[in-house]
Amino acid sequence: QAQLVESGGGSVQAGGSLRLSCVASGSLFAFYTMGWYRQAPGKQRELAASITTDGRTQYSDSVMGRFTISRDYTKDTVYLQMNGLKPEDTAVYYCTAGASYWGQGTQVTVSS
Repeated sequence: QAQLVESGGGSVQAGGSLRLSCVASGSLFAFYTMGWYRQAPGKQRELAASITTDGRTQYSDSVMGRFTISRDYTKDTVYLQMNGLKPEDTAVYYCTAGASYWGQGTQVTVSS
C-alpha cells in the first residue's frame, strides 16, 4: 500500500530553519514527481516546491530563495530545507507524490 510519512515539523522563531522529511513506500518514489504543499488556516492548499524524477525543481514565489527541495533515491525520501522562516510560512505541510498520494501533514509554526 502506498504511503507517505512526513516528519520534521515544529515551532521556530522567525529567521530560523527547519528540515522536513517525507519517506515514500512502495513504488511511489521512483516514478513520481514529489512535492510539498502547505495549507494555512483559512487558506487554500498551495504548492511550495516540487522536484521531478530527474531532479528539476520548482518553487512558489513566496519561498523562492529560502526553501530547497531535494530527493534521495537511496532512502526513498524527499526533503524540504526551510531557511529564513517567516510567520507567514506557518501552515500544515503535506508531502505528495504526483499530487495523487498524500501524507498526513506536519505542522510548522513560525513566531515573530
